[in-house]
Amino acid sequence: MCTLAHVFEGLGFATIALASIREQAERMFAPRTLFCDFPLGRPLGRPSDAALQARVLQAGLALLDRESGPVIVDFPEVLVDEGSEHISCALPPRFNPAELAAVDEATALRGAYERTLSTNAERTNFGRVLTLEQIPEAFRALDRIATGTPWKEAGLPADPAQLSIDLRTYYCEAAISLPGSTVDRVGSGWALERWFLEKTEGGKLLMRAREAMKAGGAPFAVWFYMAPLDQTTAAPPAG
Repeated sequence: MCTLAHVFEGLGFATIALASIREQAERMFAPRTLFCDFPLGRPLGRPSDAALQARVLQAGLALLDRESGPVIVDFPEVLVDEGSEHISCALPPRFNPAELAAVDEATALRGAYERTLSTNAERTNFGRVLTLEQIPEAFRALDRIATGTPWKEAGLPADPAQLSIDLRTYYCEAAISLPGSTVDRVGSGWALERWFLEKTEGGKLLMRAREAMKAGGAPFAVWFYMAPLDQTTAAPPAG
């Protein structure tokens, strides 16, 4: 983001960078940086905390008064990530035992997703490459990959990495409105990712398909980015 800030400034656009790692911001010399001491993955703070997010945005926009830089201003509030937080929420029970578990689960989450969508004034990060109606198709294709079908022949409706982002987003946004959800009270931005990959049928299937693609010789860039980098055990190839 800091690099892009230099590019846009060179084109005549004023920019503000929100940074969660101060040392990195200091090295990049972005024209205007607001350092927010928040957990990675939470650049605006806690989800659904509109008051805090508004304060962050107001502090960032105030930097537009600075005509020259680089300048780094510390946001006065701090959020702590202890690295041990876990999401708690009640996943829906199986509705159709004859259906693929991930498909049955994702279908049952539709109501929770739509409640979150309504609460957020119809704003969502889901929909990069999938529609809601394509979610079952995506999971069935991942199941075919996990059980031995070559990934190019499995009928994936979209690029594996982008498809994976949409599936994670759907689950994470649905989790906000599940009974007993603690999403709003957890500081870590990665706790939701861990919940999806470790606790849900959809996340487990995604990781099984990813491992099958890796074992089957799929190109590194195809399978590696199907999971967040903190969940990977391999390093990207040099260069």
